[in-house]
Amino acid sequence: MFENREGQKVPNVTFKTRVGHEWVDLTTEEVFAGKTVIVFSLPGAFTPTCSSSHVPRYNELAETFYAHGVDAIACVSVNDTFVMNEWKKDQEAENIQFLPDGNGDFTDGMGMLVDKNELGFGKRSWRYSMLVKDGVIAKMFIEPNVPGDPYEVSDADTMLNYIAPGTQAPLDVLVMSREGCPFCAKAKGLLADAGIKYEELVLNQDYTGRALRAVSGSDMVPQVFINGEHIGGSTDLEAWLEQR
Repeated sequence: MFENREGQKVPNVTFKTRVGHEWVDLTTEEVFAGKTVIVFSLPGAFTPTCSSSHVPRYNELAETFYAHGVDAIACVSVNDTFVMNEWKKDQEAENIQFLPDGNGDFTDGMGMLVDKNELGFGKRSWRYSMLVKDGVIAKMFIEPNVPGDPYEVSDADTMLNYIAPGTQAPLDVLVMSREGCPFCAKAKGLLADAGIKYEELVLNQDYTGRALRAVSGSDMVPQVFINGEHIGGSTDLEAWLEQR
């Protein structure tokens, strides 16, 4: 079993980071002193669960965390700074500080360094998250010690529920559109006026007509989806917003 270190200080280490063409030493003190910081640690950059779920969701919920007293969100992995910098760019995760723990010093100090030799990874971090206040661990969520790479409790939504129970996470909104479509422009304007962020996929750039029919049953655009629910076109979206 992994030790829950709530009430203890985080390890005193120096993260070797690269900013532009310069090496920059970043100390634990600089990361945590006087701040409320969410840390989530994972087995490796560019790995499936880490890239598809762990990092993106923390990045998506960053503004919600900030609104509830969090100052920063940090991702730790036993990777060097060049890998972590490239991963941050690939993830477009501007809301997250990527901390390279290339030698595993921080992870080892947390008691979370594990062997991943069977995968050719060597020593890596067990997956966990924690809330750190002024360098002291206030809460830890440690994945169960079972074979594989469990991902059950260190996710962003679990952390948000701990920090601000009952808080509604931002809506997940997708607009399937095409260039020059006035109804698409109307739908996007309605969402913007309501303060709702959305992702947009453009016909013949990001998807085909066949894909549009497959997911919406229609040839018409826009097609709007909210939290997995198919809302429909701009008129349907307008009605949905009026009923909120």
